[in-house]
Amino acid sequence: RENWEFMIAFRDHVLDAPSLEAAYLALARGSAENIPPLFMNQLAQVVLRNALDGQHDACVVRAAELFYRPQRVTSHEGAVLLADAETIERHEQNRHASPLLGMLGGPAVTELEILDENNSESYFARSDAFDMVLKLGNVRSPARRGLATAMEIWIRHLVAVDVEIEPVERIEDDDWAWFVGLDAEATRIGNTLWAGDELDPEAAKRVIALFRLTFSDTGEVLPQVGARPVWLIMAMTPDRTIRMKPQNLVAGLPFRAPGTVN
Repeated sequence: RENWEFMIAFRDHVLDAPSLEAAYLALARGSAENIPPLFMNQLAQVVLRNALDGQHDACVVRAAELFYRPQRVTSHEGAVLLADAETIERHEQNRHASPLLGMLGGPAVTELEILDENNSESYFARSDAFDMVLKLGNVRSPARRGLATAMEIWIRHLVAVDVEIEPVERIEDDDWAWFVGLDAEATRIGNTLWAGDELDPEAAKRVIALFRLTFSDTGEVLPQVGARPVWLIMAMTPDRTIRMKPQNLVAGLPFRAPGTVN
């Protein structure tokens, strides 16, 4: 009965909103506490379909999957790989069903194809399979740049505000003006650093990516932030999973006034 009530409440909320974007914004800005994450993820996926219409960069579209699909993090041969958590779970179940496969194989992620410039064209024909791995690489890698671009598009599409997001290796700022955790784990890590407390070494290892966000128009920003950067943090959980909360990018940024649906 409880699940049914959640579904009906979500349906009514979407039907009452003038657009899917407006429905998502309202939930992101305060009424999402009782909405199951699955519903938020599905709504984010549909909104992204609109936002990314005409986008031909496979790295941007694949990186945008993080907005609505949990990712399993694997370190393999010195590289940080992100693979769809549900796809990995399915491959691991197949290994359990075949002891020989489990004995001979490496990590399940190695059975999947890594997105690169040689196979990027094939991504669009199979994107619904969620079976291509994103190799993060360094701050100049197509994957990190793709994630930054996806976040820029997301913010512009939902609140009509232009920002520039740049992948960085570290936060070189002794006096943060603002930060946004892109997931619950990153928010906990950011709050620890914001309070001036020492970060546990194990928690520090869970930081997966850092970004520097600046607003194109400082008139959109709270005066105490102004032209100073906003730091974005992404982290994995202790079980090596990223569960991104893209709603934080519209509810957690220091807008002078709430943005309206674009």
